[in-house]
Amino acid sequence: MNYLRRRLSDSNFMSNLPNGYMSDLQRPDPPQQSPAPVLSPGSQERRQPPSQSTGAGFFSSISNAVKQTTAAAAATFNEATERGIGSGNAKTLLVIDDQQTDWAKVFKGKKVHGEFDIKVEQADFSEVNLVAHATGSYSVDIEAIRNGNKITKCFKPDFVLVRQHAFSMAKNGDHRNIVIGLQYAGLPSVNSLHSVYNFCDKPWVFAQLSRLFKQLGPEEFPLIDQVYYPNHKEMITTPGFPVVVKMGHAHSGMGKV
Repeated sequence: MNYLRRRLSDSNFMSNLPNGYMSDLQRPDPPQQSPAPVLSPGSQERRQPPSQSTGAGFFSSISNAVKQTTAAAAATFNEATERGIGSGNAKTLLVIDDQQTDWAKVFKGKKVHGEFDIKVEQADFSEVNLVAHATGSYSVDIEAIRNGNKITKCFKPDFVLVRQHAFSMAKNGDHRNIVIGLQYAGLPSVNSLHSVYNFCDKPWVFAQLSRLFKQLGPEEFPLIDQVYYPNHKEMITTPGFPVVVKMGHAHSGMGKV
């Protein structure tokens, strides 16, 4: 309200309004009326209540509109709370992990900033799907089988905890598209989704370690020797033994010798 008062009292703002727009506020103040004549003792005295200025009436209308809108929003909020939707007293944590660890028990009784409860939604990468818009809106879907029953959920998590490898050589083991979608939605995560995606490629990680090895030296940052080949046709050098040969650098890489 204070902002509106300051804004509407600005002469430049009022002069730039279109013709006829808020004409009551652009109308000049009425001329001062001459003093009322003295009434005779026998006449009945009539006094008009002090009229409010047009601006005051405008702000009064805004106040009433705000009150009505707030009341309607409160009613909608209460209705949604009764249905158990959007109660606003909990933050949703998406945990991407198998069912060996019950993360709902881990976070049971915990609060965010001592105010919000933590509601845990847990699923494997293979059970997660999502949609994310460039405007910032997003939603996550879960389709899973629990105790022989199919469960379908759609929700908007506030945070994500990744406890599974996002990329493996197993069939249907590449879930980098889900990591990209979570990053696209701007969801905060531990570890960061940026690091989760980078760790999908082990040689990429080793390249960063090699950079530190060159910078700090073998005494400060020892590193096991490693040779990278883009494909099997380039394996023309003879490594020293013992040696481990791994075809496919993802988690659960195939053809390890």
